[in-house]
Amino acid sequence: MSPTLCRPALWVPENTISLKETLNLCRTLHSSHEKLRAVLRMIENTGVKKRHIVQPIDATLRHPGVEARTEIYQRETRRNLPGVVDEALRSANLGKNDIDAIVYVSCTGFTMPPMTTWMINELGFRSDVRQIPMAQLGCAAGGAAINRAHDFCLAYPEANVLIVTSEFCSLCYQPTDSDVGTLLSNGLFGDAIAAAVVRGEGGTGMRLSRNSAYLVPDTEEWISYKVKETGYHFRLDRRVPGTMSMIAPTLSQFAKEQDWDVSSLDFYVIHAGGPRILDDLSDLLGVPADAFRHSRGVLSDYGNIASAVVLAVLQRFFDDGSVPNGGRGMVAGFGPGITAEISLGTWTARAEREEPGETTAQPHHGAGQTAPFRPKLIAG
Repeated sequence: MSPTLCRPALWVPENTISLKETLNLCRTLHSSHEKLRAVLRMIENTGVKKRHIVQPIDATLRHPGVEARTEIYQRETRRNLPGVVDEALRSANLGKNDIDAIVYVSCTGFTMPPMTTWMINELGFRSDVRQIPMAQLGCAAGGAAINRAHDFCLAYPEANVLIVTSEFCSLCYQPTDSDVGTLLSNGLFGDAIAAAVVRGEGGTGMRLSRNSAYLVPDTEEWISYKVKETGYHFRLDRRVPGTMSMIAPTLSQFAKEQDWDVSSLDFYVIHAGGPRILDDLSDLLGVPADAFRHSRGVLSDYGNIASAVVLAVLQRFFDDGSVPNGGRGMVAGFGPGITAEISLGTWTARAEREEPGETTAQPHHGAGQTAPFRPKLIAG
């Protein structure tokens, strides 16, 4: 039996900034920029109509220091993550005691110990849960989180893995940076928290069959952070939008290895890094533009929410009911490296005789011991 990626949950902050407000801010803050007209045109062409940000815009534009921003990141994650996790668990028909590993992803805030430690201590997860924090894959980490959860469930077939992504891109705003790539990014990225469960047995959703990764050679500086005293300074090379020509053959070949035609799948969960990426990938794979409608919708409604994008896109496929039972699909996340994280699977619309997960406390396993993975309750 293959692991199943269940319906994701998504939270976005109540503060918003519209495309019109973004353009006006850019005009005001960078009125003397020599390439202002080109920057405004690029921001308009992102397809982003609205973004959600964790602080009001006046606070977002101030830089109170790395320490203060880290405190905001921790506070807002801890405040808003629990509800997202609870919704993801309900969708998977599991309790916290049923979770055997947590993959926590973020490229916009850093803590040590990782946020998984806080989750175990404060949210009621077992103390023997495996912690898998991931911090440096950027937008590709959403796909990587799914793949690492898949791998874990293959190694431990009865295990369940919780995926959590917390991205507050607005906390990386740097008032002194004015290169074209940074100004474009200031109009592209948004904030969100997302979560989903990969069940080792049972569940409804995307039944994962294979996963893979691909690194485009010699592109490691195309998307990067320059770490300075003021924190993370985002760097975006002008060649990034053209990278799909380098990645599309890998996606096609990966599908072909499963005897699938990449141009005729039933659903595509594609990272919405920008409209050029989606347009080029549609052309290169021979996929109708409408097949990427949920990627475009997430980009329009939230902007690029980094590692949370693929979970937000997948959620829309659950909610619109458009994928037939047994439908074939692909998840693809792209990010620094340039890295692609890819998975294939089939849609499972009916649960297989599952019962709700147990929520009673489990025995504690001492340090250094291997915790047993409990069999799930299967009726029959």
